[in-house]
Amino acid sequence: MRPDEERDYVAYVEARLPALRRLACYLCKDEHRADDLVQNTITRLYVRWNRAREARDLHRYVDKMLLRTFLNEQRLGWWTRVWLTDGPRDLPGPGDDPETRVVVRAALARVPPRQRAVLVLRFLCDLPVTEVAELLGCSAGNVKSQSARGLARLRELLDVGEFTKEEVGGHESR
Repeated sequence: MRPDEERDYVAYVEARLPALRRLACYLCKDEHRADDLVQNTITRLYVRWNRAREARDLHRYVDKMLLRTFLNEQRLGWWTRVWLTDGPRDLPGPGDDPETRVVVRAALARVPPRQRAVLVLRFLCDLPVTEVAELLGCSAGNVKSQSARGLARLRELLDVGEFTKEEVGGHESR
């Protein structure tokens, strides 16, 4: 990579790192796994930087890389994961109740990965159905059905409300 291309890459990654990390934290529910996911994504981006720069929407291209990396990691066996903490540290959100956030995150962690990705993109990242479908490489109808199933599962989990201390990051649910 030429020095000017590398400068562009570094500038892009520095500007997008907080958004990528936030998306990864929503998906992974563990800030260390999220950091690994972002690192894997930006490493892959470095290798593909010349092609990525020519993408119609670079942000969406990189988001799609991150999502595919996440979904591919979910297909791997449990033996590839090492848990070093009790749970993810709460990342502050705009104007939300910390207790509610902890319980919702614990419930969201129990939703299947593909449904979780759809819910995160649709409701936490506020993306329209068509963009989520493009990012996940599926139809808009699939996104809608995954949203409905994911929301139903999330409601079911929140109605039951039985989360252990470990699931809510060491906090008591109320």
